Formats: sequence, C-alpha cells, structure tokens
Amino acid sequence: MMATPSGRITIVQATRHLPELFFCFLLPVFRSREKVVNMDPQHLLGDCLIHIFTFLNKEDLIRASLVCTDWHNAAETPWLWRRMCLQRWGFCSQAVLGSPHVNHSWKKYFLRRSHLERKMKEGRTGGYTCKSLRGHTGQIVGLVYLQQSSPAGPDLWDTPTTVCSASTDGTVQAWNIQNGQLLWCTVKQNPLRSIISDEQRDVVITADSVGLIKVWQGQTGQEVASHSAASTHCTLLQYNKDNDWFLSVGTGQGSLCTLAGTALTEKSRIMVCDSFNVNILLVSPDKNWITAGSKDNDDLSPKVIYADSLTSPCEDEDPLCQSVPVAGCQAAVFIPTQSARLATVHRDRRTNNKALTVFDVAIQKSKYKSQIQVQQVESFPLTLTSTSSNILLEAKDSNSIVMAADHHLWVFSLKGALLASFKEHTMPITSICVDSFRVVTASRDLSLRVLTWKRDGDLGLTLESRYHLLGGSHTMSRGFTFVSCDYSSIVGSVEGKNGKDVLKAYTFTS
Repeated sequence: MMATPSGRITIVQATRHLPELFFCFLLPVFRSREKVVNMDPQHLLGDCLIHIFTFLNKEDLIRASLVCTDWHNAAETPWLWRRMCLQRWGFCSQAVLGSPHVNHSWKKYFLRRSHLERKMKEGRTGGYTCKSLRGHTGQIVGLVYLQQSSPAGPDLWDTPTTVCSASTDGTVQAWNIQNGQLLWCTVKQNPLRSIISDEQRDVVITADSVGLIKVWQGQTGQEVASHSAASTHCTLLQYNKDNDWFLSVGTGQGSLCTLAGTALTEKSRIMVCDSFNVNILLVSPDKNWITAGSKDNDDLSPKVIYADSLTSPCEDEDPLCQSVPVAGCQAAVFIPTQSARLATVHRDRRTNNKALTVFDVAIQKSKYKSQIQVQQVESFPLTLTSTSSNILLEAKDSNSIVMAADHHLWVFSLKGALLASFKEHTMPITSICVDSFRVVTASRDLSLRVLTWKRDGDLGLTLESRYHLLGGSHTMSRGFTFVSCDYSSIVGSVEGKNGKDVLKAYTFTS
C-alpha cells in the first residue's frame, strides 16, 4: 500500500488501491474502533470514502462512523443506506419513511426493519404479541390485509395494521390486529364464500352463497357496489391493467365474467369449463394473461386467455383463448419474476401420477390474426406419497417453487431439483403464505410453522425451518384453516368446534 513521506494516504492512492486499502487496512480499523495511526482523515474525503464504504456491511458501517467526524458524516450518507435497502428488499420508495414531518432516515429504516426480521426469524417469547380476535359467529372463509401493510415498502413507524375477515355468518369484519380492536362490521347478509382485496389494498371484495359480488370501502366498511353472478360458487381475481381496475369472476357453471371499475360494470363473459367450478384463476405478472380452469375433472385442461380480449372485447370476435396442453390440473402459479411463465401441477397421462410442467405464454400477431403460443419450458415427475387433491403451489423467484400437500412441504427448482423437504406438521397443511423473507404453513394440528429463505451455494434459494406458533387448544378448536402475513405480522383463522371461528394475530415489534 502506497503512502506519502508523512505517512498519509492521498485520495489518488486510495482510489488506485481500493482492494488493498480495504482488506489490509480499513476493515481491521473499523472492527477495532481504533483511530488511524499516521493518517489524517481529512485527506480521505467525499466520493472516495463513500465508495469505500459501499464494501461494508451494516455492522462495519456503524463501526466506521465511530472513527472520526469525517468518517461519521460519510457513513451517515443517506445514499449508502438507501442502497442497502434496495439490495436487501428490492425497493427504493421515499414513501416508506413515513410522514415527511417526522425525522425518519434510510438508516433508521434499515436498522429497524433488520431488527424486526431478526425477531421474526427467531420467534422468541417476548418478541411478538398474540391477540385472539373473536367476533364472528360462523366459519371464517378468508382474510386479507389492507393498505397499510404493503410488503414492497412497509411503514414501520407503528401504523396500525388492518385485517378484514369474511364469514358464513354473513359479515365482513375489520380488525386492528395490534390491539385487537374491531374497527367496523358490515350488516348481515347471505353467508359469504370468499374475500379478496384489490391491488392497492383500498377495498375488499366478497362473494356470497347466491353469487352476489360486493365491493366494500376498506377504511369504513361502506358498500361501494354490487353485481349478481347468479352462482353458488365464485372465484375472485382483481387486477389493474393500463391504470384501469378489473375484477374477473369464475362461476360454478364454468364461465368467466370480467367486470370493470368498482362500479362492477360487466365487460365480457366466456365459457372456460362447461358445468364445472372455475377454481383456478390467475393473472400473469405482466397483466396480459388470465389463466382459468377447474380442478374438478381429470380430463379438463386449464386455459390461458389474452387479457385485452376480456377487458376491451371486440363485438364481432370471441376472446382470444388457448388450452394449456395438460389435463387434470390440481394447482397453478405464475412465476413472479417472469412476464408470463406458468407452472402447473397436473396428472401425467403416461404414468397417471402427478407432474410439474412449466410453460411460457406469448402472443404471435400477424397481419390478419393473432395466435396464443403456449410453449413448454420444463417438465418433471412428482414422486408424491400424498393422495390428496388439495395441492398448494406458490413461487418465490425465477427458480423456486413451493408446494404443499398433506403433511409435506417441498421446494423445487424449475428444472425439478428438490431443494428442500419438510414434514413437521402432524396433520394436513391447509394454507401457505410465501413472501420474500419467509414461508408460513398452517395446519389442522393447530400450529403455524415459520421457515425463512436462505442461499445454499449452487442450489440457490432454499428454506430453513425456524419455529412454530400455537393456535390454542384442541379441546376448543379443529385447527388452522387459513394464514396470511405481511412484513411484521402473521394472522391465521382457527376453526372452532362450537362453529365460531377465531382469528389469531401474531405481531412482531420493531
């Protein structure tokens, strides 16, 4: 390492010898918190010092800030901490800092969220609170988070988190899960069958036992609009396309109805699987494709439909639609990091066992017509011991597929490599929640299992089992039926033996 006759390092020399400077000299100084001997920090200023600090992790950057005033100022540069937030969580929105009138910084945000994730990873007693939310007099059919709980850029500054639940008692109820307060409850109607929130988490949408679709304002519970699908079964899918709001409804008669705006104006209707429930309904990440199908017949194939032909239909043309070349589809998911890559679990016609096949969906346009291309990318058999048809399928990134059936949880690569396998529940898994940090499984054994993502060399992302959360007593309950989570909490619904389901809310404190 070069130095001036006085023993001081110049900016030019520091820039020229960054690797040597970092590994041979600066890092031991940071970790020992000792002052630099024969070095005047005034000569290592500005962009050069900040660039060197980009090589540091959180702990070393904090140690560097203790060396002297100049190093402290460089280590406090908002760009450094914003960069670490972007690398770790993949976002860079100023909105995550909360109110502009409060002195929140990227450093505070990074440290607070890291501390929160450590608590969520450890799951120690005292690191979280648990609330039992009792209010429904029937079975809970689903639960959703509202807008304060965005996973992309969460507000960590003690903003209350709202969760809405729907029940066969005919009500939607909204809860502050931190203090267990009931915020609002709708008037009773027909038994509810399903609930979702829209992409912005501003409204909730429900379907009841006679096919009446309703939109509710998330902050007040006020009814916004309604539409009759005239079906005892409705599968709901909301998505935004070209800044317009759409809701697709799969019915028990096998049709797919697309509604526009929160006024629920019907735009199109197409038959997908005549006389069978549409219970597979997905939208691709690029919002160009809708996948719809039924799990109720082994001879049926799911279909991919060009979204524009549903949201902006032509009077003289049928919606552009193509069957996926598999039969007996039991689960499907779009890969979140790809524009239109679809993974399906289905019956293998040759062996009559199950297989997982991945397709790319695209449109080929010519002068006179457009055609949908569904091209197989990968396919591999699944040697499942499970005979259950209730297969749960989620995707983490471009190469990690999470699948659950009966007591088992697996992580596969898209090429069929088994990355992880778990059998930690004593009864069937009923629901899973997958995000960028963890996977949570809910089971009839009245427990939630928490697993976190980790990198495992050449295998890439895999899961590591952490801990479980208990939901109560088997003398009172039949187990967990649904689970959902956001950046700081986990909420599950517990089926009560008395017919009155309860929400269990676990909130981790930062």
